[in-house]
Amino acid sequence: MSSKTSSNAIQIWLERLLAAFFLAGQAVIHLLQGKIHQRNTREQMAIVGPDSLIIALVTATFVGMVFTIQVAREFLNFGAVQAIGGVLALALSRELAPVLTAVVLAARVGSAFAAEIGTMKVTEQIDALYVLKSDPIDYLVIPRLIACCAMLPILTMISLVMGLMGGVFVANLVYNISQTTFIDSIKTFLQIWDLVSALIKAVIFGGIIAIIGCNWGLTTTGGAKGVGESTTTAVVMALIAIFITNFFLSWIMFQGLGRQFLN
Repeated sequence: MSSKTSSNAIQIWLERLLAAFFLAGQAVIHLLQGKIHQRNTREQMAIVGPDSLIIALVTATFVGMVFTIQVAREFLNFGAVQAIGGVLALALSRELAPVLTAVVLAARVGSAFAAEIGTMKVTEQIDALYVLKSDPIDYLVIPRLIACCAMLPILTMISLVMGLMGGVFVANLVYNISQTTFIDSIKTFLQIWDLVSALIKAVIFGGIIAIIGCNWGLTTTGGAKGVGESTTTAVVMALIAIFITNFFLSWIMFQGLGRQFLN
């Protein structure tokens, strides 16, 4: 019985994943056709951006501080004080800022998308949209997709700055490294492509969070229990997708290809 249940669960999961790809394709087509619900888009941008700002900043600041604590001591032992700020800047811009900000957004916003749309689905509000000749993709999915893809890069850049500020603070307070030395190291190591790559990742991660959250909501069944399951699995799936996509993006961007774009 348990093996049959597991098989059914995997089948449902694969069907939902396939539906997410189709939903992404439909969303792109609708975007190209200019089908944008402006009021809903503004509301979702406020939810994704300003309402998520505090938790993103707190996360980035403490990540920068912890990373500096872990790295500074070892670099001091090797006499590489001039590299501490630069290594933090590279780690934050290439990986930590876009990935951790996306994780925060997936947990906060992706779950909200799945819960809200899932509730609409089980209470037949989605069917009501069809009756009113309103496409759920235009009314529900596109505003959330635009909001995530637009606001996540902004949050990522702000998180990068806050992470660096946290690193400067700890380096100066704990290890007596001057701010000038730390900032000069950042200027030496950090390149334009590192910032561009962070923005590219943030846009892609934003799209993943929006599509998975909306799709899991739209495919919700089973009443209140189904809404809870969709919310949980949407967050888990979004996190897995972010980590897998991040691997391939990093592989493409930093295996000799990224620097070529600067030339």
